[in-house]
Amino acid sequence: MFYRDERLALFIDGSNLYAASKSLGFDIDYKLLRKEFMRRGKLLRAFYYTALLENDEYSPIRPLVDWLNYNGFTMVTKPAKEFTDSMGRRKIKGNMDIELAVDALELAPHVDHIVIFSGDGDFKPLIESLQRKGVRVSVVSTIRSQPPMIADDLRRQCDNFIELDELRDVVGRPPREPQDTPLGEMAEED
Repeated sequence: MFYRDERLALFIDGSNLYAASKSLGFDIDYKLLRKEFMRRGKLLRAFYYTALLENDEYSPIRPLVDWLNYNGFTMVTKPAKEFTDSMGRRKIKGNMDIELAVDALELAPHVDHIVIFSGDGDFKPLIESLQRKGVRVSVVSTIRSQPPMIADDLRRQCDNFIELDELRDVVGRPPREPQDTPLGEMAEED
């Protein structure tokens, strides 16, 4: 439930939202996403969190990051760490959970409602803390993928769960070719 007069902030875990939308077979149109939540309340900030490969000459996610930065999103990035796993496969780590949590707690006194785009169960303590501060918390993820992309305890803790698949007609577009965003397969640090 959203109220048109409430101050609203979005916190988008980029790799998590990417994985959830891919599992449902569509891409996110971020212009439409921002417009949808501006319609639902007084949108104060829309944060987007992602790790970037800084050592590559060209990162496929760079155009998205630049576009978001110029179109009303506050970008929070850090260099991704690249490593080789025990099987000799190239892996990338770039967890942005702490940055998202700190920013949400800092903004809490200035908003009425926070929307977190992630199904990561690690955010349950963040949601509890925000709720103790009087902030309503919605979580956008999906239970319709196999396996579900949202932790059950996160879904139980939030004030409002928004099924990403139900936003498909409002914020979705057909998927692009898979080589566009390799960071979608980013492993998260524990």
